[in-house]
This record gives sequence, structure tokens and C-alpha cells, in this order.
Amino acid sequence: MENKAQMIFQDFIKTSTPIFKDRNSLNSHFTPDTIPHRNNQINNLASILAPSLKGGKPSNVFIYGMTGTGKTLVSKYVGQELEKISNQGTNQVKVLYINCKMKKTADTEYRLIAELCRLLGQDVPSTGLPTQQVYNTFFRLLDFRKWVVIIILDEIDSLVQKMSDDFLYNFTRINQDLTNARVSVIGITNDLNFVDILDPRVKSSLSEEEILFPPYNALELQDILRQRTKLGFTEGVLTDEVIPKCAALAAQEHGDARRALDLLRVAGELAERTKGTNVTGGHVDAALEKIDYDRIIESVKSLPKQSKAVLYSTINLIEKNQDEIQTGDVFNKYEDNCKNMGLSPLTQRRVSDLISELDMLGIINAKVVSLGRYGRTRIIKTSVTNKVKDKIKNVLEMSLVV
Repeated sequence: MENKAQMIFQDFIKTSTPIFKDRNSLNSHFTPDTIPHRNNQINNLASILAPSLKGGKPSNVFIYGMTGTGKTLVSKYVGQELEKISNQGTNQVKVLYINCKMKKTADTEYRLIAELCRLLGQDVPSTGLPTQQVYNTFFRLLDFRKWVVIIILDEIDSLVQKMSDDFLYNFTRINQDLTNARVSVIGITNDLNFVDILDPRVKSSLSEEEILFPPYNALELQDILRQRTKLGFTEGVLTDEVIPKCAALAAQEHGDARRALDLLRVAGELAERTKGTNVTGGHVDAALEKIDYDRIIESVKSLPKQSKAVLYSTINLIEKNQDEIQTGDVFNKYEDNCKNMGLSPLTQRRVSDLISELDMLGIINAKVVSLGRYGRTRIIKTSVTNKVKDKIKNVLEMSLVV
């Protein structure tokens, strides 16, 4: 039997004019030498962290802005530049980066501290030790020399959802237990209202300095894509409409550079797979559909049945043009749907947890709002286009036998 996989690999190797020169540079995690349209934010953050080069503790910083506005990129870039300078003979500075959405890295207090220990050079088992013992190891690693350690907590809102802001308050007060080292915290979030739900003590400790990252406009996104295109694509393979189209599509949402880069890279990959010699606007259209479909639909298919029931109930309410759906609304609809699906309904608290998980997957947006003395609730919306929402509903109806 003919080995088709080998034929595909051989054809790829023989391609005379490759689409890509360095596809890694088109990844949103790639850190370029320069970051367009973020000079103000770079200079602001650098000025805040500069005292660490003379052994001073910089202020804690809270960074916020929508997805894909350069928050993580700028934070890592400034951190890397800071470490480079500190290695040239000034006071030593160490920057630790944690993505708080990563499972098995920051889904419990224990695992978060264990990961920080690993970043400081010592492996700690992911489970099995008393939490206080892991803390003691962490403090010992921090305090064994005179240096400044800057801890970047990306997606810090996920940390609070998992552990409450009591833990975060203790974390921002860590210097009280240190003799030699100084620690500063940079918190990053996509949730513009995140600070409003924090305990006032946490807010004052974390938000000593705040930096806002506004969305990119279409022209700024074009500059970003042109910079990456020079690094990532073979010269001349993009047709004229590709970059403006990717930028315009990303700007329509909320100026998301990450989405613009994903569109550009996937458009190139689709052209490559069809043995095209150019990347065209048609490839961008196909990339848009593929990205939305692949990311969301595959996530939905892999959800547990109860999570599917919660998501289906949410979509039912949204289709009735309810603009501000709350957790209680979803729970009531979910209970009704469970009767028709033959499912035993979960408690409202557990349904609330499942809503949080769907929010973390990016399928819905569940913003926590304060009701004053009546507590907190979530305002829930979908995070996908109507076309993708309809596909999600079809997948759910097939798997739930509605």
C-alpha cells in the first residue's frame, strides 16, 4: 500500500518556493526586537521597575487591557531587558513569569508556589507535600541572596477565581517575611473590571501602579503584521489585500493583535497545504472560519455532559434576546433542560463553577459584577459569532439528544 504520509512529506521538502521563512515569528508568543505602538507602555513599565537595578523594591504593578493588546508581550520584553542589564554588574534581578490559567501549574496555591520554586531552580513535587513546607522552600530560595525578584502573574483574575483574593493579599505582602530579597508583583488581566471586585486591601497592595493597554486600531495592526511578515514569510508571497484584511478583521472585534497574527499565519498554512505560491484574501477568509470553528467546536465536543447542558441552556437564553443573562437565569433554564435530557441537575453553586470553566475556555464571557449587599453575580454573553454559535448548538443537540 502506498505510503501517502511519506509522499506528503517528500512533496513538502521539494517545494521550490516555500511560503514561510520563519513561521515561529508569526506566533503570538514570539518576542520581537521592537514592539510597535507600545512605546508609552514600555517606558512606563521600565521606569517603574528601574529601581530594582539599585536594589530597591519596585512598586507592584497592575496591567489591564483587552486580549491581544500586548500586555504579556511588553511585560516579558521589559523583564528580559531588565535581566540583561542586571547581569552586567548591577544588582541582580530575576523575573519569574506564571500564566495563571495553566492547569497543573497554577490551579491550586500549592502548584503555583511549586512552579515558582521550579523557576528558581528547585523541583518540587506537584502534589504530596504540606503546603507550608513548599512555602518554606520558596522563601528559602528567595532569600538566599540579595536580589530583586519580580513575579509576573498573567491572567491574575483566574488566580482569584480559583483561590480568592485572600491569597493574593498575602502574596503581595511577601516582603514582610524576607531579609535579603525584595519581591514585586506584576498582575495582568483582560478583565477591565477585575480591580473593582477585589478586597480594598488587595486593591491597594496590588495597584500601586496601573498601566492600561488600549486596543490597537486597524492601521496599528497593519504595522505589526508588516513587521512579522518580513520575519516570517518569503518575500513577495503575500498579495496586497492580505495584511489589510487580517488587520481589519481583528480590529472589528477589539483590536486583537494575537487574532490578527493567527489569521495571517493560518492563511499562510492553508496556502502551503494546497501548494499555492501566494497567500490571498481567500486564504484569510478560510483562515477566519477555520480558527473560529476549530478552537470552539473541538472544545465543545470534549466537554463533560453537564457542562454541555449548562452551555446549551445559556445559548437558549441568548437566542431569546436576553442581553444581561445572570447565573440564576442559566440555572433555572438548566434545571428545565435537565428534565428533558434525563440528567440529574447539579447544585447552583456547581453550575456557577461550570460557567467559570466555560468562560476560561473562551466560549462565553462571564463578567463578575457586584450587587452590593446582595453579593455578586455574573453577566453572561457568548464570545463567538452567531455562525459559530449555531454550529455549537447543533453539536450540543446531537450529543445531548435534545
